[in-house]
Amino acid sequence: MPESNDAIMEMINGSIFGTTGVWFLIGAILVWFMQAGFAMVETGFTRAKNAGNIVMKNLMDFCLGTIVFVLLGAGLMMGEDALFGLIGLPNLDLFTDFEGYDWTGFFFNLVFCATTATIVSGAMAERTKFLSYCIYSLVISAVVYPIEAHWAWGGGWLSQEILGVTYIDFAGSSLIHMVGGISSFIGALILGPRWGKYLDKDGKPTLKRREVKFVRAIPGHNLTIGALGVFILWFCWYGFNGAAASNMEQFAKILVTTTVATTAATCATMIFTWIKNKKPDVSMTLNGSLAGLVAITAGCAAVDVAGAFFIGAVAGILVVVAVEVIDQKLHVDDPVGAIAVHGCNGLWGTIACGLFSTSTGLFYTGSFAQLAVQLIGIAAIAAWTIVCMILLFRILKRTVGLRASRVEEVEGLDKHEHGLPSAYADFASVPLAAEMLDPEGVPTPSEGEFADVAAETAPAVRESSESGAKLSKVVVLTKQSKFEELKAALNEIGVTGLTVTQVLGCGVQKGAGEYYRGVKVDMDLLPKVKVEVVVSKVPVGKVVEAARKALYTGHIGDGKIFVYEVEDVVRVRTGESGYDALQDESEGL
Repeated sequence: MPESNDAIMEMINGSIFGTTGVWFLIGAILVWFMQAGFAMVETGFTRAKNAGNIVMKNLMDFCLGTIVFVLLGAGLMMGEDALFGLIGLPNLDLFTDFEGYDWTGFFFNLVFCATTATIVSGAMAERTKFLSYCIYSLVISAVVYPIEAHWAWGGGWLSQEILGVTYIDFAGSSLIHMVGGISSFIGALILGPRWGKYLDKDGKPTLKRREVKFVRAIPGHNLTIGALGVFILWFCWYGFNGAAASNMEQFAKILVTTTVATTAATCATMIFTWIKNKKPDVSMTLNGSLAGLVAITAGCAAVDVAGAFFIGAVAGILVVVAVEVIDQKLHVDDPVGAIAVHGCNGLWGTIACGLFSTSTGLFYTGSFAQLAVQLIGIAAIAAWTIVCMILLFRILKRTVGLRASRVEEVEGLDKHEHGLPSAYADFASVPLAAEMLDPEGVPTPSEGEFADVAAETAPAVRESSESGAKLSKVVVLTKQSKFEELKAALNEIGVTGLTVTQVLGCGVQKGAGEYYRGVKVDMDLLPKVKVEVVVSKVPVGKVVEAARKALYTGHIGDGKIFVYEVEDVVRVRTGESGYDALQDESEGL
């Protein structure tokens, strides 16, 4: 029976985990779906006025990258080794050898290539020209990634033994993430910060790093979308790390080490920010999860559970320190933390293989050979990336231009780059469609037609039956959490017409200091709810008293009540005015 089970397992391993196995391709498909995760993270951690631009970029970097990878990148990465392992020979085997070409390897490397390009998008978000983004994404996919990936994964010099060991980067901590992080840093440095991110000594926005005296936090517009992106990436990372597993046992080990490192990093970030800022930082903790995923990527098949735990714990703290140093000390604006997450933790994860590899690591064997080889590989990959990206970004800056204009940036790239009033259509301030239907399914008339109809059918304004009745407007500003109590109190005394607005404001408390991604946010303007009512039949004093009782807690921030005189009110549909226009028609008034 054991022999029979062994035969079954051998068959399963051969069919599922071989280089032509189903899992290899499923894992590659999961890596492709990481594009959705990156899009959600970047969209959530930036402002709504650029949401459409970000989604477009994350769509097009894969589509454009596929074309250039087919034409050039695949040959440079997977072609016959040349120049002492420095490059693969470009070829068109993909077109000429349809039956014998390595299609599984091609698709696998294609989706990994797209990941490298999309990392850069987040660090340069909200101020990069769309054309420039398309160009540098093409270059990364065509040349930068394929050549350095050939060194370790395409049969190049890093795949050979050096000092008796080979370079370890199982799934791309250095080849993908560190390269993306370095590219992000160079791009964000040359591009400059978002307008208003850094302030000079007079509190005015500046783009010059030497003039920066104050750092301003710019929170993302949708933390929920950002969190969804992190969950998508975590899920897909099991394919990212596990796609190349050779058998069931190795696959299970990769799943475990990936999970342990990521959870350790997430907990470390939460605890560290909790101690440091007195409250656990939500967006930074989400970055902590990504940092753990990046750090374990290189050694997921080479370390044990203890090693995975320490790699993740260090990554969780490192990402917080790196984000704050990059933002507050170096004054390089990275809206999503891509440099810290991918660059710093890609570097750390690759170095960690030299320490925690169970077969060759320093902590397990006492030999420095693996650590030395890791450092050699890191230096070579970093040098290649730095040279390429500095040249690329400087050429773009001097030719087509790298940065959007200040007007485009302030008003939003959605509007100027894509003609999109808002990525959230229900909140657009302009008519969305001339063909919109009314509730009965009848097309609404155009503005001119409506004016003609109204002029013919609208009733004349009728004088109030209660001449001399006093009209008063009561405006209540209070905490959002007290709205339901206020609404119930006003309904109870007969006030049914409310206008409610979400606003920002502060009173004598002057807001409260909080932290966003390590930067103190002086919340001078706090979220409030503004409730407006106009009354005549219900006495103003009764309205004010009901509102006070509903809102009172005895603490600063309960709110304010303002009372104004109103000259007149007209009900549009009936033409009633004054006292009559404010009455509930169901009462027969």
